Amino acid sequence: MTAGAGTRTLAARCLGGCASALHAGRWLPLVLVFLAACGETAPPAGEPDAAAEADGPMPEVPAYVPNQRSGTVSVIDTATDQVARTLDGDGGLGGRLQQVMIGSGGDRLYVVDAQAHRLHELDVASDRILRSVDIGENAEGVAESPDGRRFAVCVEGQNEVMLIDPETFEVGTRIQTRGRAPEHCVFSPDGRWLLTSNEGSDDLDLIDVEAAESVAAIAVSGHPRGIAFSDDGRIAYVAQESANTVDIVDLQARTRTASIPAGERTAGLVLSEDGSRLYASNGSGSVSVIDTQAREEVARIQVGQRPWNPALTPDGGKLYVANGRSNSVSVIDTGRMEEIRQIPVGEMPWGVVIAR
Repeated sequence: MTAGAGTRTLAARCLGGCASALHAGRWLPLVLVFLAACGETAPPAGEPDAAAEADGPMPEVPAYVPNQRSGTVSVIDTATDQVARTLDGDGGLGGRLQQVMIGSGGDRLYVVDAQAHRLHELDVASDRILRSVDIGENAEGVAESPDGRRFAVCVEGQNEVMLIDPETFEVGTRIQTRGRAPEHCVFSPDGRWLLTSNEGSDDLDLIDVEAAESVAAIAVSGHPRGIAFSDDGRIAYVAQESANTVDIVDLQARTRTASIPAGERTAGLVLSEDGSRLYASNGSGSVSVIDTQAREEVARIQVGQRPWNPALTPDGGKLYVANGRSNSVSVIDTGRMEEIRQIPVGEMPWGVVIAR
């Protein structure tokens, strides 16, 4: 329902209630009838009004939140920490959203629709799906190469990575992974390598992008999830959900060199711009703050239920974490290292992405 339709419905119900009262000659309770008729359609307190948000202006620094079960993307204004818009591609985004990726121009979102096995290109301004491509069974992660020439999609159900040409929006290459159930796809900063976290085999595939082949499988601690690269691309930090750690992987040596204890069911990761802090979301309801030099947890911040993939604002001042089972996004002040707000979003938010 549009905002205008909702207003017309509300007005009709209010007038109907008033007319009934006048016809019966009950002047005294007229105001009560009017308020009761109007109050029935008011949105619940504390929940975002999706209809009112649909056509709102775009924030200067938006945070995008794919709501897995709602089939929508919440757009949070990071200046006000309010939901500014709710995107649904005119109802075409599907009923099982996974990762979203911001296109290099900033005016497009690429949304993994695991229900329909599609990657959608969404125009943010018009909330319109421009193109879609078949990406196979149970895809989850999507990433853009640093030079913008390729998109990579991790297809868990088929144990492969698809490389998509952004110009033609067609699958150009399919790469079989050595491991099972690749979930996250992340390019190294120089674009030479693509790393996949294989949750079904407790390892990572190291893929040579130009050769379009996997050259190694690197064993890790247990059920790898989110990945973050150091700026020089030598080190990959990998969340380990069943081991409750963040593994440090040396890509030149192609081996795990250390593990940093974190919270229970470590899943999502984001690295600060200067590389000094690593933020790890823990499925048990917290975020671990890790000092990368000391290689130890220095703080643990309580958030909502089942927090997943986090994102930092460009200035690093705030961290946003999707709470999958709380239907909310926690906002953390990284200076004070504490949660300052929870923002209601759609059902089962998968993660947060912010252009940096």
